[in-house]
Amino acid sequence: MTRVRFAPSPTGMFHVGGARSALFNWAIAEQSGGTFVLRIEDTDAARNRPEWTEGIISALAWIGINGGSPRFEGPYFQSAYEQQHREAAAKLLKDGKAYHCTCTRDDVKARTGSEHQGYDGHCRDLGLTEGAVRFRTPDEGVTVVDDKVRGRVEFPNSAMEDFVIVRGDGSPLFILANVVDDMEMRIDHVVRAEEHLSNTPKQQLLWKALGAEPPVWAHVPVIVNEKRQKLSKRRDKVALESYRDEGYLAEAMVNYLMLLGWGPGDDREIMPWSEMMPLFRLEDVNQAPAFFDEKKLRAFNGEYIRALPREVFAARCEPWLDPSWDRSVFARVADLVQTRVAVLSEVTANVDFLFLDEPVFDQASWDKAMKPGAAEILAGYAERLETVSWDPDSLKTALEEVGLAHGLKLGKAQAPVRVAITGRTVGLPLFESIEVLGRERSLDRLRTALARLSEAS
Repeated sequence: MTRVRFAPSPTGMFHVGGARSALFNWAIAEQSGGTFVLRIEDTDAARNRPEWTEGIISALAWIGINGGSPRFEGPYFQSAYEQQHREAAAKLLKDGKAYHCTCTRDDVKARTGSEHQGYDGHCRDLGLTEGAVRFRTPDEGVTVVDDKVRGRVEFPNSAMEDFVIVRGDGSPLFILANVVDDMEMRIDHVVRAEEHLSNTPKQQLLWKALGAEPPVWAHVPVIVNEKRQKLSKRRDKVALESYRDEGYLAEAMVNYLMLLGWGPGDDREIMPWSEMMPLFRLEDVNQAPAFFDEKKLRAFNGEYIRALPREVFAARCEPWLDPSWDRSVFARVADLVQTRVAVLSEVTANVDFLFLDEPVFDQASWDKAMKPGAAEILAGYAERLETVSWDPDSLKTALEEVGLAHGLKLGKAQAPVRVAITGRTVGLPLFESIEVLGRERSLDRLRTALARLSEAS
């Protein structure tokens, strides 16, 4: 039974690249009837905050990876395995596969004459009993990493220095802890970001030195922005939580992330997890950098929103609707909203005018719509609204006639009316909006707009 692991470090946000790696691991676990193991790399005390760990668990749950599944195991914490890390280091020392070293970086520089040259093996055969612990790497040959994504990758052993696995204070380093944890948790597949490939030959040597077969390796491509720069939290929008809070649907995000570096092999892109998961193969993952295109993600999300059953869409909108707003009124325009938003946070601006005493005043929208002649359109339309039949077709015909009387087509005539009614230049279909708002409230808004125009003149 396949056991994959996802081992993030708490950082206060959950990177979309980490989410992509987690989904690839989850797909493998589900395909094989195996287990997804969540391990929190919490040995950095500065990052060891419970709320950050909870953030990781919450973000994973949002994209469908959670403890409610029999495929999910954890979270485990790396700090809980420190004794096993120390025992592994002691075994390597006993077996002659590691040694103590008291050299400082300055010592190495003084001997080699270069601050860039790696460790020179000075303490290899001194038989020291204190200091940091270094792993004894082979002097000749190559370490071969068979990678499911990148194929056969060779690393000359002569280019690898004897690397530190335990600090001088006795605390194990991540490279040793990571291997020991994977062995303890019986991990047989490691799917992670490309940036970890350079550490893999060292970890593979440690696996074999500790008497175990290394796992299946797979290093997935880096994710880049539109400038083909690696996504950075300092520069780019990378937090999965920010997309969740903006109103992206989990199913749309999952669909999009799965296609970053992989494809199902046909022309389809919009696919539910249940269809993508069985098709996923590590061997089909592309080696080239994957472009995170937020515009495309928005398009995906819009597709998923439009595909929701009406009652499900209404329920998904709840976090963006004020508790005081009449849900029966929202239900009357839900279909109209559903076809016009790309993310759920846009719902608020589309419907708030129906619930506020006055629409939100936007100066830019006002200036754009209230051109010379706007007052005549508003006054003429207000007069017609007092007696017109209250349905969208009649409301539209009335405005067409008012516009025609002033030499304006409907598109021009409805601009000031829309801003007077909704406060914005774009939004839901105007005449359906007026119908739902009602005769008296619509007349009040037209008159208020006329008064404002009069005061400004």
